[in-house]
Amino acid sequence: MEKPKYKHLACNSTSPLFFFSFLLFSSFIVDFRGLTARAQNATSAQERVGVVLDLSLPAGKRSRISMLIAIEDFYAANPNFKTRVSFDFRDSMNDTVGAASAVVDLVKTQVQAIMGPQTSTETEFVAHLCDRAQVPLLSFSSTTPSISSSHFPYFIRACLNDSSQSVPIATFVHHFGWRAIVPVYEDSNYGSGILPFLVDALQPVDVRIPDRAVISSTATDDQIEKELYRLMNSQTRVFLVHMLYPLATRLFSIAQKLEIMSDGYVWIVTDSVGYMLDTLDSSVLSSMQGVVGFRPYVPLSNKIRDFYTRFKLRYLQDYPGSNVMGTNVYQYWTYDATWAMAMAVEMANVTNPSFLVPRSSSMVLDALGVSKTGMKLLNAIHNTTFDGLAGNFTLVDGQLQLPGYEIFNVIGTGTKTVGFWTQEAGITSEYKSSDNNNNKLKTIIWPGDDSKAVPKGWVIPTKGKTLQIAVPVKYGFAQFVNVSEPISNNSKITGYCIDVFDAVMKKLPYHVSYKYVPYNDSAKSYDNFVYQVYLNNFDAIVGDTTIIANRMNYVDYTLPYTDSGVSMIVPVKPDTSKTMWIFLQPLTAKLWLTSLAFFFFTGIAVWLIEHRINKAFRGTKWEQVGLIFYFSFSTLVFAHTEKLQSNLSRFLVIIWVFVVLILTSSYTASLTSMLTVQQLTPTITDVNELLRRGDYIGYQNGSFVVALLKRLNFDPTKMRSYNTVDEYAEALANGSANGGVSAIFDEIPYLKVFLGKYCSNHTMVGPTYKTDGFGFVFPRGSPLVADVSRAILNVSEGDEMTQIEKKWFCDPITCPSQISDLGSSSLSFRSFAGLFIITGVVSSLMIIIFLVRYVHRNWDSIKGVFRDQKTMLGRIHTLSKNFDRMDSSVRSELERKNSMVNVNEENQILVNRPDPIKLPDGVQNNDNMLEHSSQKTSPSVEGTRTQQLTHQTLPEEQALELQQIPQGR
Repeated sequence: MEKPKYKHLACNSTSPLFFFSFLLFSSFIVDFRGLTARAQNATSAQERVGVVLDLSLPAGKRSRISMLIAIEDFYAANPNFKTRVSFDFRDSMNDTVGAASAVVDLVKTQVQAIMGPQTSTETEFVAHLCDRAQVPLLSFSSTTPSISSSHFPYFIRACLNDSSQSVPIATFVHHFGWRAIVPVYEDSNYGSGILPFLVDALQPVDVRIPDRAVISSTATDDQIEKELYRLMNSQTRVFLVHMLYPLATRLFSIAQKLEIMSDGYVWIVTDSVGYMLDTLDSSVLSSMQGVVGFRPYVPLSNKIRDFYTRFKLRYLQDYPGSNVMGTNVYQYWTYDATWAMAMAVEMANVTNPSFLVPRSSSMVLDALGVSKTGMKLLNAIHNTTFDGLAGNFTLVDGQLQLPGYEIFNVIGTGTKTVGFWTQEAGITSEYKSSDNNNNKLKTIIWPGDDSKAVPKGWVIPTKGKTLQIAVPVKYGFAQFVNVSEPISNNSKITGYCIDVFDAVMKKLPYHVSYKYVPYNDSAKSYDNFVYQVYLNNFDAIVGDTTIIANRMNYVDYTLPYTDSGVSMIVPVKPDTSKTMWIFLQPLTAKLWLTSLAFFFFTGIAVWLIEHRINKAFRGTKWEQVGLIFYFSFSTLVFAHTEKLQSNLSRFLVIIWVFVVLILTSSYTASLTSMLTVQQLTPTITDVNELLRRGDYIGYQNGSFVVALLKRLNFDPTKMRSYNTVDEYAEALANGSANGGVSAIFDEIPYLKVFLGKYCSNHTMVGPTYKTDGFGFVFPRGSPLVADVSRAILNVSEGDEMTQIEKKWFCDPITCPSQISDLGSSSLSFRSFAGLFIITGVVSSLMIIIFLVRYVHRNWDSIKGVFRDQKTMLGRIHTLSKNFDRMDSSVRSELERKNSMVNVNEENQILVNRPDPIKLPDGVQNNDNMLEHSSQKTSPSVEGTRTQQLTHQTLPEEQALELQQIPQGR
């Protein structure tokens, strides 16, 4: 279902017969309601309320009709109320003194309250009088923020404060990305009252007010035209019109003639104009095509339709022959304010109002007296709430609250709603919509031919002056900016910064006319040079100006187009520090210690895994300790000969040998470089060394670097300024002790220029102090900043910037590299940390796997140890003793191999035995005797024989292993 859109009700032409019948019917209704009201008034207490209006103007007449209809409707809806409000109308005659005189006269007659006056100027004067007499003043048309209940306690505003539309306007401007707006307002309290609130609302969204146009309500067309001509020559194209509609219609008519209601312009009007647009003539609206405005949102309802019908009829009855204009929110506020007054009078129940009048006083105002019932009626008005024509009537701090604003667009002969603003949802296309997709406005028709294209809000005026671009006059580093003949008018300005700026300006989507102007005093102080833009002496600065924080307080910079940072240049000298211990220098102390620790750790890990299964890792304690160190260090030259039995130790050693290979290769390369390459070392490597020695240091004349050096605690008396790269080289060559300096501090772009010429004897060392590089300077809020910054990116990302740099600076390839000349630094632990982590993790994992397997196989034995041994020392001793024994499976395997060897040997002996010799009868065979004797041999003798046989037949290694096996069976 489509929500009702706010539309002021205007008169439409109808047939004469229908219109006559409508008048007869409506007059009957009005007469009937009037008779009913008079009958009720006869029995109710009459409470007088003074009303001050400008009855000579249509606005005053419409307010009077609205009040009369409202009071009739109120008592028709509440016939049983005991009080009846009667209005005492007075005409201010569009004069502040006349309004004040009318109020004085009304207070003398002891009215309960005052309603009106029509204008804010009159209301402010009258508010003083009402406060003095303590009579409530209820206004339905004074929107000036300077008039409020905080200043005037007896003042109540039954309409919106002008300041409430400041945030919606700021949100709208920010929505389209405009960075500046120019208020065009009436020269009155009403016109200027919104400005402080508008500035506060624009600041959070970073929108400036670079200019303003003040137009008197009595200004002639020539005066208005002159002011508009001035606006045409400014950069900003977003204008906010805040004035009453008679002056606003004249303004837009002249603006159309001057062709500033065209492409690229944005015109925004406040609610004072927005209220009246639907009631204005089409000829007036034709000069306002594309205007966007704000007004309080009041949805069209049946109550409003009924009110409009009776308002039109009553207006024609009271003012025959007048042009009946449509109703707007002012009539609705007047209607609601009348209801609020009548309701408050009933709630206060003040039937006998009285004033305290001093007996004698020399002041006229004291004769007015003080109302005894004013405070009671004031509180009743504050507590009044109901649903009125304009929505919910609720007063907060003496002011009416309204939920939102309608954003409209002037198109053709009327207005079109393009969106809404509420405090909860901001800008939406539908009223009070919570859908994020609705946070966009409907299509807006802007002024000009290209009506749907959103204006960018600013432009370089074609009728304006050529931009005056200041450039520094330098006496050194001409690669950046070089001004020949700076005093004459025929100066030729060249340099890297100039070429970059020219290339950037060519990338802009529009033409900008500019002229370079030399500034001769730039070398004294670049801070003062940049400040000239803030003083409006120049429109911009192009040169080697660094982006730093304190300058951003009064100018805007573009994005940087050079490298950033401040560093130090020092001389270099041959390194003569080679000693007999140079072989230790390739590695840092931390890396040496870490390497040794991992050698030990790897040897221990291999020993743990191999000790129980490998005879090569057994022996006495000292033999095993020596083996641990020998095995790990022998991997340096890959000379380890021990055969490993476990896959765990094999995988561990493979990883370790890989680490050793990389470590030894790197060590060899670094040591070779130290021994064979001629090395240069910086004379100074640290800023603290300069501070400690108290040496002289240099900087570029006029640079901000001197402030940085002071923050680093350098003594100003130890600083010397220079202008050219040759002066830099001479000062560094002389040294601090001979009138020169030990180091030069400057920005990296300058140091690169210096090294391009003197790179063989100097180097850049020390920390780099962060800065933002060079940027172009513009005034604060300049619309050129964003476009120029984007153009800088386009130039930097292309080949054009590279070509400009090659043109002005030394090609790095043409300068001998200092990398090979400067001394090689020692290899640090950080370079090999990853390798040590890998081998450490692998070694630890292999040990864990070994221990888990050992515990699993010997779990019963371990439990027995903890059961039998009661002390911790005993348990440790037994467990270590058990661990020192050879693994049982290995021992069984050795016994099996040994048995097989014995059997094979005996079989070999029997096979090789010669055939027995036949002996004469009677002669005994020795072999039989031997066999018979062997059968009678004891087991111990048999074992001894077996052992002897083993020693005779087995290889030496197996024989030694077999000695460890018990021989008893």
